[in-house]
Amino acid sequence: MRFSDFVVRGAIHPTLTAGSKEDVIRELVQGLVEAGRIDAAEHEAVVETVLERERLGSTGIGRGVAIPHAKHSSIGELSAAVGVSASGVDFESLDGEPTDLFFLLVSPPERSKDHLSVLEYASRQLRNDLFCRLLRQSQSTEDIEQLLQEADESSGSAFS
Repeated sequence: MRFSDFVVRGAIHPTLTAGSKEDVIRELVQGLVEAGRIDAAEHEAVVETVLERERLGSTGIGRGVAIPHAKHSSIGELSAAVGVSASGVDFESLDGEPTDLFFLLVSPPERSKDHLSVLEYASRQLRNDLFCRLLRQSQSTEDIEQLLQEADESSGSAFS
């Protein structure tokens, strides 16, 4: 899996405005709606499914990173939204620190193996300090797209 396989171009948010965990999820799901990956009528159902997953345990993995995710029958293909928050949000992360980098993944229920592969790929990239620093410094959707492309091309080695 590579970012180009699942990150939806129209769902990249270099300046999230949300100030709470639920609002971050709503904003990222809305990006997938606007990009045509989720039907607008399913917005609330998808948000609730992601929040249900969060109630099992926060997907805030620490170091300012969260990878909220869920499977939902209304989505036809693996789809991820990316968001950066300048001020950070309390996402109930494992380390208790504010979260500012978000990768929201929504997958069809029958794609469990691919869902796990995407989570593994994203979390591996997001453990890299240089990659995260560059993502935080991104000023535009294009900056983030370029960074994701470079990560794909290098398989992470350029950020080692």
